[in-house]
Amino acid sequence: MNKKATVYLETTIPSYLTARPSTNLIIAGEQAITRLWWDSRKVEYRLFISEFVVEEVTQGDCEASQRRLCVISDLEKLLIDQATINLTKKILKTGLIPEKVAVDAGHIAVASRHEIDYLLTWNCKHIANAEIIRRISYIIENEGYFVPIICTPRELFGGDEYEE
Repeated sequence: MNKKATVYLETTIPSYLTARPSTNLIIAGEQAITRLWWDSRKVEYRLFISEFVVEEVTQGDCEASQRRLCVISDLEKLLIDQATINLTKKILKTGLIPEKVAVDAGHIAVASRHEIDYLLTWNCKHIANAEIIRRISYIIENEGYFVPIICTPRELFGGDEYEE
């Protein structure tokens, strides 16, 4: 029996899945890739979220919030325990992720704490950022945790080519 790889969905994934198509061509392309990944690849993985995701998707427009909540309603939630909080604080202490977006450090911490294989995100400023994660990885590994592969849906197609 093959065990499915695990994926933690950061908030940008349900947001891009349910948002109206953007007028920004890059974001519109990312939304389309996200929908394609969701429709064709999500069944290959065991998907997880956390309370961080739930809290973030409930913000903003009520109707949009309901669409985002609907997408994540059946997904398993990872526990945010004291070890996760401590790891988040250690990540923030580096100064690589600003305190005002502490939840971004929380996403990395919860996925690391629960040994998730992939953290899927479009947040390339603070999460899928090679310079930041290289330096944060040292802290995570030093605490005895696994650093997930942090990537975008474009990178998690498993070698399958996607079509337009």
